[in-house]
Amino acid sequence: MKNFIYLSPNFPANHWNFCYHLKRNGLNVLGIGDCPYDQLSEELKGSLTEYYKVSSLENYDEVYRAVAFFAFKYGKIDWLESNNEYWLIRDAQLREDFHITSGFLPEDMDAVKYKSRMKEYYEKAGVPVARYHLVDTVEDCKKFIEEVGYPVVVKPDNGVGASDTHKLKKDEDLELFFETKMDVPYIMEEFIDGQVESYDAVIDSHGEPIFENGNVTVSNLMETVSENGNSAFYERSVLPKELLEKGRAVVKAFNVRSRFVHFEFFKLNSDQPIGKKGDFVALEVNMRPPGGIAPTMMNYANGTDAYEIWADMIAFDRSDRHRERKQICVFTGRRDGHEFRKSAEDIRKKYGDRIVEEGPVEKALSGAMADYMFLGLVDTKKEADQFITDVLSEKKKK
Repeated sequence: MKNFIYLSPNFPANHWNFCYHLKRNGLNVLGIGDCPYDQLSEELKGSLTEYYKVSSLENYDEVYRAVAFFAFKYGKIDWLESNNEYWLIRDAQLREDFHITSGFLPEDMDAVKYKSRMKEYYEKAGVPVARYHLVDTVEDCKKFIEEVGYPVVVKPDNGVGASDTHKLKKDEDLELFFETKMDVPYIMEEFIDGQVESYDAVIDSHGEPIFENGNVTVSNLMETVSENGNSAFYERSVLPKELLEKGRAVVKAFNVRSRFVHFEFFKLNSDQPIGKKGDFVALEVNMRPPGGIAPTMMNYANGTDAYEIWADMIAFDRSDRHRERKQICVFTGRRDGHEFRKSAEDIRKKYGDRIVEEGPVEKALSGAMADYMFLGLVDTKKEADQFITDVLSEKKKK
């Protein structure tokens, strides 16, 4: 029996599904986390052979001892994953220390975690990238801005999502950024006018996709986070040919093996120095599943089970799970304190069983996804747009 250590299996909450299907496939699933055992969901408890609680996953020595305990008790560890952007470097170091060869190692991390390093791999795949400058001095940043013009976007070179991302529109914004920024490396990029679309896939050990899907971000994630806004995106089962081709090329460029990946692109809204309207250009790679509830949305859109497909890849390097439908699953997140034109009851009455889930968003995810979600299942983009309008349209402020 193969031993699989799942780091932080309780977050996001839906990740118990990954553990459940690993166990169904005959793996020994061992969890390490900082959540007390009695606070784990019953579904997760039932999916784990054993759980080792640490006081903090940030404490490497403590997590190391947890892995060593499992290795002593159960034998060689075959897999170690968190499927979580925040812990990818931690995953890689533990793999190296325990000679686990089934995933990325520390030497691979710069390319998959630092936005500046990702660009060379996107270029290798033939995908255009935004011009950039690694933030150093105000004077050098101004020289870069003279070349590309305002606005520019600044974010941590090694960051998660839209956290600490800033759109600078004038010199005063740049100076304020320098006065308030954290002591971490930042990357400054020319602003790209485009819609964020993703290529998401489960990749086998030969670097071939066994499941492909993608999402389209309707709300501006940066503004959702910085301006306390609402959120909307949708999962679609049918991807444009160009996006499929570029996604597969990026898989090859990064030499991805045995992973769930989430690659982000801009689809240009207008002709720009980087490309023509409608072209797909690089944003960033994420070597883990799309965040939050997105894998569950894939299930609704495709009539399948993305968690099971991933677990099948781990256990068998293939999956016989089929798609049963091709629809669109829409996420809409309402921000607490906002006044909406339609009440929650109005939404339920109009959409009935087309609302496949609703409820509070996990607090740790609410910054980017707002506070209360409705998931809708529809057939067309026009219906998706209408669902978003109905759920998120706010009352006019007096």
